[in-house]
This record gives sequence, C-alpha cells and structure tokens, in this order.
Amino acid sequence: MIDTGDSRIELTVEGHLATIRINRPDKLNALDYGMVQALERAALLADGESAVRAVILTGAGEKSFCAGGDIEAWSSWPPEEFAMKWVRLGHRAFDALARLRHPVIAAINGHCLGGGLELAVTADIRIAEEHVKFGQPESGLGIIAGWSGTQRAVRRFGVQTVRRMALAGEIFTTEQALALGLTDKVVAKGESQAAARAMAEQIAARSPQATRLTKLMMNMAEGEEREAAAEALGGFVAAASTDLATGLEAFRNKRKPTF
Repeated sequence: MIDTGDSRIELTVEGHLATIRINRPDKLNALDYGMVQALERAALLADGESAVRAVILTGAGEKSFCAGGDIEAWSSWPPEEFAMKWVRLGHRAFDALARLRHPVIAAINGHCLGGGLELAVTADIRIAEEHVKFGQPESGLGIIAGWSGTQRAVRRFGVQTVRRMALAGEIFTTEQALALGLTDKVVAKGESQAAARAMAEQIAARSPQATRLTKLMMNMAEGEEREAAAEALGGFVAAASTDLATGLEAFRNKRKPTF
C-alpha cells in the first residue's frame, strides 16, 4: 500500500497494475475534503510509477462506486469558499485522474451518481455491475454537477445524454447506460474487479509507449489538456533526438553546441 495521506483512499501497485480504491463504504464512498486531496495525490503517485501500464479505479462495498461529494463536508461552507476551494480541488483531482498517462479502467461496483459519475467519467474504460444506476441528481438539490459534469461528461457522452440526467434528473439502468455509452461493459454483481483486471492485462500486453502516446493523442482530440498534451508530444520528440544529448553535453562542458 502506498501512502496517499488518507487511509480511505488506497493506492496499491502490483507489477503492471495500480489500483485506486475509495474505502468509505459506510458513507457510500462519499468524498470529503481530505479524501479529494488524497485522490489527487493517488493519481499523481500512480502517474509516477513507470512500470504501471493500467490503473483500476473502484470503490469498496457493493452499494456505491462513489456517492460523490459528502454533503456534510461542504453544505455549510460560504459560497465563495465552496466555489474557490471545494469545486476547484475536485477539478484538480479529477483532472489528474483523466490525464494519467496510463489507461484508467473504472470498476463500477455500485451506484454511480452525482460526483461519482463525474469520477467514473475520468476513466478511459468503464465496466459496471448489472445492479448499478447512473445519474446526475444535483439540480434536485439546488446545485450543479460541478466536477466537470457539464464539461468532460458532455465531451465523452454527448450533450443529449447529459441533458437527460442533469436537467431532467433521469436515472439510467446499466442496460440503458450501455446503450448510451455511459459504460462500456456490463457484468454480473461482484464481477467488476475481475473484469477490470482482465481488461488491464489485455492493455498491459500491448506496447506501453504506444499505448500512452495513443491515450495522449485521444485526450487532445477530446480537448482534454490540449495545450499541455501538444507540448508533451513535442517534448517527447525533442528528447528522443540526438540534439538534446549534444546540447546537454555542451552545457556540461561549458562550450557552444554544434548541432
């Protein structure tokens, strides 16, 4: 187990596979401020593991993948603090997950509502158990889907599907979610972890460099960190050239480089 700063956010690495697990089943894996901070740390730590080729994102128990933000954690905050602290922290954490260089597979073991759905959206592939329900109930509470539920979710699922959830409050079954593209695969209750591991092994068998570059380019196509991704690709090409070695050698020897 790798320390994330909060025992309720677990990060384990086994060979080519990393697993980020939300472990607060008594609260339906709802996230408080410390947990969101730890989730961001877990993403950054997993990204730094060069041997990792795939990441599984899941929750403990069988009732909820993640119930989103714990209402008790933010409901008493002043509006400005809520917007500038809680919402922005959630964006940072979820962006870190969506922009992991390794492919992320969400093993959706329980209901996926509100911020939990926004968390699942950060994954590249979603595998849901047959009893799971999907939705964005926030507007019924007088709040919006603030952790990219109106942005990344629209890019990945299409605006009409998100409208049905966010505006009309529709809750989808896994069969409906599969047809709408909210999930990529439906498995029996209790089997999401095994299915995610099988998918992770399938990914790990492929070229890790080609896989990471492909994910980066697809993120660019979606508008996910487009500027940073373009510079990362350019930096990769530059770093792989002989010019870098020439320039560094000249710098170390305090002379003008000859390219």
